[in-house]
Amino acid sequence: MTKKERALAAVQMLEEVYPEAVCSLEYAHPYELLIATRLSAQCTDARVNIVTEELFKKYPTLSSLAEASVEEIEAIIKPCGLFHTKARDIVNLSRMLIEQYGGELPDSLEELTKLPGVGRKTANLVMGDVFGKPAVVTDTHCIRISGRLGLTKETDPYKVEMDLKKLLPPEKSSDFCHRLVHFGREFCKARGPQCTACPLRSICRKAEQDQKTAGKNA
Repeated sequence: MTKKERALAAVQMLEEVYPEAVCSLEYAHPYELLIATRLSAQCTDARVNIVTEELFKKYPTLSSLAEASVEEIEAIIKPCGLFHTKARDIVNLSRMLIEQYGGELPDSLEELTKLPGVGRKTANLVMGDVFGKPAVVTDTHCIRISGRLGLTKETDPYKVEMDLKKLLPPEKSSDFCHRLVHFGREFCKARGPQCTACPLRSICRKAEQDQKTAGKNA
């Protein structure tokens, strides 16, 4: 099985297991997704959702976030970790969106990554979820599972993104990454993967290698 065939099979199988490809971060406005994703760095989505509920209740508009003090934001987002940097980025990106983009999110990767604290992972998530454009979100689940499946040998997020772009149908790429998150939490965990129950076991490169190793050692 080629990498391309393996990737297409993974797309189809995950569609069957997880028909609904949804982002686990909760938001009502596009800019809120941008902020929630910034907060998710080294933090669980579940915790981010708790924090953003309070944050967006106190600051219900982009303008109110832009006018907030960094210290006020810090006090709310502290449970997410790295709160000094994240709070500064939230205030500054809110101001930049208003001053340079008329309060709207730009619809290109190049422009999104000009915003404070916004890297390719965040920008790709916005491109896929907000604008419905092809996007590959290389979070920890995506990197780990793509490697185990045999879709890439890379661990650098950018290199993994480039490898997957060559293999995935563009119109399927964003939803595929969402499904990888659900799959990574349920089956292909970082610690203690549920390999025997895995619905992708038949196409998993690591499972093939483990089976061969077991056969040699038998």
